[in-house]
Amino acid sequence: MEDSSVVPYGEGEGKGFELSPEEETELKLIANGIRRDIVQMTYMAKSGHPGGSLSAVEIMVSLYWRFLSHRPHEPWWEGRDRFVLSKGHACPVLYACLAARGYFPKDMLWTFRKLGSILQGHPEYGKAPGIEATTGSLGQGFGVAVGMALAFKLDRRPNRVYVLVGDGEIQEGCVWESAMTASFRGLDNLTAILDHNGLQIDGSVREVKGSLYPLREKWEAFGWKVVEADGHSFRELFRALGEAVSTRGVPTVVIAHTVKGKGVSFMEGKVSFHGKPPTASELEEALRELADRERAIREGRA
Repeated sequence: MEDSSVVPYGEGEGKGFELSPEEETELKLIANGIRRDIVQMTYMAKSGHPGGSLSAVEIMVSLYWRFLSHRPHEPWWEGRDRFVLSKGHACPVLYACLAARGYFPKDMLWTFRKLGSILQGHPEYGKAPGIEATTGSLGQGFGVAVGMALAFKLDRRPNRVYVLVGDGEIQEGCVWESAMTASFRGLDNLTAILDHNGLQIDGSVREVKGSLYPLREKWEAFGWKVVEADGHSFRELFRALGEAVSTRGVPTVVIAHTVKGKGVSFMEGKVSFHGKPPTASELEEALRELADRERAIREGRA
């Protein structure tokens, strides 16, 4: 996939968070390509987590193509914003975005989960450029992100921190301990995005551990600003993330309503694809669907 001309926030002059029809089309095409990479990576590895990776694609593309201030060819630039994938099992979407942005060659994606690869089944700090934290033990990446945001505040630096969490993950008590610290410290440089697809390891969140609701009120009770959005709409995500950037005094959580397995019809809403890669025939079907969608996007039908 070729690098996009969409300019990330912090690298352009006066682009703000507006989204032209041309840019929206471009972002849709990028997202479609990321989905293609995810299904191919997990198929070739014969393992991985396609469902929760596919549900987060528009979120990740919004961040890496517009909201994050970053320099792919200077990954340790001090002025960069930080992104933490707290739901570390969804690393295929992160790896695909990093490759598409130029952090490492796209061919590296096909080494996913192989012995000696820099792209393992959970992100590992120091292995691949662009990975800011080792994550996988659910809830801990969220705490790391809070620590990063607090450090920037104490150092009076303008860097922002974004962290992506999952439904099952916010059933962890350490998430709420960190959430309380973030609001107490006034970390308005921190934005959490909840990939709210309603499913986790082997069932709905309600079946596995109980209801997450009232979700908005829960975050508000911990002192966070809450913004809700369609997690598959770039316009909705740009609105929500823009609100987060402009909020002062408190951290913001974007509750992004998503569909597990989004973009591949037979995976959508299916908990079985939480941690199951596609078979050869399923890969063929998925790639055919994604090719059809690319044509529809280019023709203005999607």
